Amino acid sequence: MAVFEINVPIETTDATILVEVPADGSLRVGRHRFQLVVVDDSDNRSQPDMVTVIVRDTAAPTAVLTAPESVNLNTPFTLSGQDSSDVGGGKIVRYVWTYLGPAPIIIGAERDKFESPPIVPPRSDTPEPM
Repeated sequence: MAVFEINVPIETTDATILVEVPADGSLRVGRHRFQLVVVDDSDNRSQPDMVTVIVRDTAAPTAVLTAPESVNLNTPFTLSGQDSSDVGGGKIVRYVWTYLGPAPIIIGAERDKFESPPIVPPRSDTPEPM
């Protein structure tokens, strides 16, 4: 494995090299360029060949929603997503909040086999957007 630094060549006798992700995270999401020059047994150097590698963040973030367990009637309360994270290296830039309606009542052993209330589709008498 090799930890690459910008503009610092690494020489090997192997035709492949494993690029290690630096601890400082310098291979961030985006385009990164690498170059190869090969040298023959007469010490002749090739022209450089370059390639661009796109580093992508494909790991979904994790939503963590916290709220008070109970609140007084007609009293505002705060929902928080501040403990949510993106371990894939990205940054959370939006929070999408949705009220899903009343929660099912769970009693005793029934709690293992409850079903969520159905999601009600929009009313059909609502005009279609143009």
